[in-house]
Amino acid sequence: MRTTVTLDPDVDAKLRQTMQQRGCSFKTALNDALRSGLGGGAPASKRFRVRAQPMGLRPGINIDKALTLASEMEDAEIVRKLELGK
Repeated sequence: MRTTVTLDPDVDAKLRQTMQQRGCSFKTALNDALRSGLGGGAPASKRFRVRAQPMGLRPGINIDKALTLASEMEDAEIVRKLELGK
């Protein structure tokens, strides 16, 4: 397909630099740049998937407040040790 394209001076300079580096024609440099810019470059990455595992928590324990839970467990251990006389 033949069409007229108006390029900004900086884009023209980059295309001509690419032509010189690769030793290719203006048409090839422009088509490669357009393909790359329109998504013809790197393939899409594979989606990361998290596999949930049961944690064996008892009903009623809210792990969203982990520090509170840890504090309660620590308090219970201190009380247990005091009752044993340690």
